[in-house]
Amino acid sequence: MQRRQILAAATAAATIAATRAAHADRLPLGDLPGTRYPDPRVEALDKRFHGKVGNAAIERIATGYRWAEGPVYFPASGRLVWSDIPNNQMLQWSEVDGHVSVFRNPSNYSNGNTKDREGRLLTCEHDARRITRTEHDGTITVLIDSYQGKPLNAPNDAVVAADGAVWFTDPGYGIDGPYEGHKATAELPRSVYRLDLKSGAATVVADDFTRPNGICFSPDEKTLYVVDSGITHGGPANIRSFAVNGDKLSGGKVFAENFAPGFSDGVRTDTEGNVWCSMGWADPKEDGVRCYAPTGELIGKIHLPETCANLCFGGRKNNRLFMAASTSVYAVYVDALGALKP
Repeated sequence: MQRRQILAAATAAATIAATRAAHADRLPLGDLPGTRYPDPRVEALDKRFHGKVGNAAIERIATGYRWAEGPVYFPASGRLVWSDIPNNQMLQWSEVDGHVSVFRNPSNYSNGNTKDREGRLLTCEHDARRITRTEHDGTITVLIDSYQGKPLNAPNDAVVAADGAVWFTDPGYGIDGPYEGHKATAELPRSVYRLDLKSGAATVVADDFTRPNGICFSPDEKTLYVVDSGITHGGPANIRSFAVNGDKLSGGKVFAENFAPGFSDGVRTDTEGNVWCSMGWADPKEDGVRCYAPTGELIGKIHLPETCANLCFGGRKNNRLFMAASTSVYAVYVDALGALKP
């Protein structure tokens, strides 16, 4: 190769590298404000909102997915794990060096993830229509795949109570078509369940949802919050709250419902009982996260350039909010602590 060709090739390579570096700081639907403090995309609507930290900005920590869902943080290893449902895989991100790698592929089109009180991963698998637990040695245990002799629809999200019971939703999105699982006919109502791991028995705790979705407890576990994303099938778009009475629920009043024509999906609480939920699917200005006071008032928003699917608290001090939003995963430090112990 002649000197002129070598120089031309080097110039082209440098241009490509510079272009990639520039695009690495760009987002699919617009730029974040970079290091401009305070971040205007974190919006306090009430003094009770503890989401805004003056010198912390929203960061995009990973991108390039088809539909990011189910983030869960593991403090022992400093890892965030999440699902990329249509790509049939799970990813992991290291808080130590920012490295992203494949955690599991194939993943049975996994959706929601959580961890139990022993730090083990629980995963809702669309395609296999089951909930599994990843043991500390990496082996996989099936916790439930049927109810009263019939296959579950497609478990969506789960939370583990202090007594070890798994509470989960089964809306069936994974059997609506091949993109996030496979086409099949639902054989069970779309319900909320409680799985007692000591006895192995599952019970239906709520059966009046159109599409029960995100699920979480209040810090004292006296209240259970469940998202209904039924607007996708002609139903409501709201979050309902239930009183927890041991292994049963009562009430079921609407906690928040000002989502339509969009809807919420994932939900978490902080130690003060505030309810943080994802938001999207309609007005782009509403894409991101909302925060509601325990009494139901909207007190803050976090604006993202993509529809947000799910979220979780994590980080070394449990004060970092991770948000799975369409093609990317975002993170921001907040002045609040996640209710789930790290």
